[in-house]
Amino acid sequence: MVAPAHNEEENIDRLVQEVHDALAPRGISFEFIVVDDGSTDSTRVRVQALMRDRPWLRCVAMTRTPPGKGNGQSAAFHAGFRATRGEFVAVLDADLQNDPAEIPQMLDLLMAQQADMVQGDRSHARKDNAIRKVGSWVGRVFRKVLLGDTIRDTGCSLRLMKREIAVQLPLEFRGMHRFIPVTARHLGYKVVEMPVKHRPRIAGVPKYGLGIVQRAIPGLIDCFAVRYMRNRRRPVSGVEVPRDGTGPR
Repeated sequence: MVAPAHNEEENIDRLVQEVHDALAPRGISFEFIVVDDGSTDSTRVRVQALMRDRPWLRCVAMTRTPPGKGNGQSAAFHAGFRATRGEFVAVLDADLQNDPAEIPQMLDLLMAQQADMVQGDRSHARKDNAIRKVGSWVGRVFRKVLLGDTIRDTGCSLRLMKREIAVQLPLEFRGMHRFIPVTARHLGYKVVEMPVKHRPRIAGVPKYGLGIVQRAIPGLIDCFAVRYMRNRRRPVSGVEVPRDGTGPR
């Protein structure tokens, strides 16, 4: 499991406990990586303290972050995914709005559907105002028209995927975390959706959110960028040819 965190000192203890309570009873072999994305509070210190008696807990600290800021969710996911060692990678926010208890259900669904990725969908549970709902609708229309993206809630961080997907995502580019499901589909993987909870934030303040106008124009530009990358992407797999000349053609 991977969770990016920027100034989440008030949520870390409960987050770590919830992850343990969600996975340990299932007998699942797991590790939990908290990515400290340029925190200026005691987030990293709290994680380090909890690591002392939890061998499954790890911390990755982002480097070269702007003073007082982080490099953003996409960069944090990129660093966290490459630190993982499991067959599957689960993702959630560190603000406790995602419920780790739903990860085992995602794993069950992935197996039952023979899928490669399960994307959370909070749309039934969110209580957004009219302006935000309109903004979300416009964003879905842009993504569907330009990318063929039918994922309902691309902003939901709660998801589970095969690690091979996670390490292929071009998350070194800002904003790409919003296109994780559609990029997985472009790569040929099967993505299914699952309704999930949306809990209110009880501590800290939002770190990565922007206003509707601030998100709309960059979001549209990002759609064109992802479309460009999709059209330019080429297969990069290969196999070594044996010395005797036999092998694939």
